[in-house]
Amino acid sequence: MIINNTFELGPEGWSSYDYHQSVVQREGRAIMVLTTHQKTGGINDKGYVWTNDHVWTPDIPETPVSILPLIYYRNWMGDKSVDLRDKQVTVSLRGDGLELEGAECFFWVVCGMTRWHLNSEPIEIEEGVWPTSPTRIHLANDENLWHRSWSKDLSKPTSLDDCLKNCVSYGFSFVGFTNAVRGKLSLGGFKIESN
Repeated sequence: MIINNTFELGPEGWSSYDYHQSVVQREGRAIMVLTTHQKTGGINDKGYVWTNDHVWTPDIPETPVSILPLIYYRNWMGDKSVDLRDKQVTVSLRGDGLELEGAECFFWVVCGMTRWHLNSEPIEIEEGVWPTSPTRIHLANDENLWHRSWSKDLSKPTSLDDCLKNCVSYGFSFVGFTNAVRGKLSLGGFKIESN
């Protein structure tokens, strides 16, 4: 096991990205809002974290425009970059009143200044209930299965191989919405392990 977020004690560093407030602040810093922790009510009545549309906003520089409702920066928790090549993510997501407006949910990775979304594996989000079994996502090191949505330096974007090898941040996105995505998104467990 490389990573295991159980949310027994708190949000364990998971946040939402408020792009609009980041722009309004004009101080060159990203505004992240820590997820809300619940001690019970998760899978098997254990802890979980949640976020909602009051704290996430569309990330305009992404192509296509994306919302990053769940984001984890490893260095915020004192963790170094991690090699995610050909690893497996196990996740339990739940929506409550979640109106996706045509969006799909994807896992993504960031290294340096480039983001890749695993758009070949959209994640189903159960409405009003926790899934009976977690979603398993294989992080194949194949650019044909991913979409590069953003790079700070478009002339030198970081390859998927380098991003997976030196991943500093990861999370879940909403992509393809036609109107504002509204509602509540909960994360009941998150693991990354070797295949």
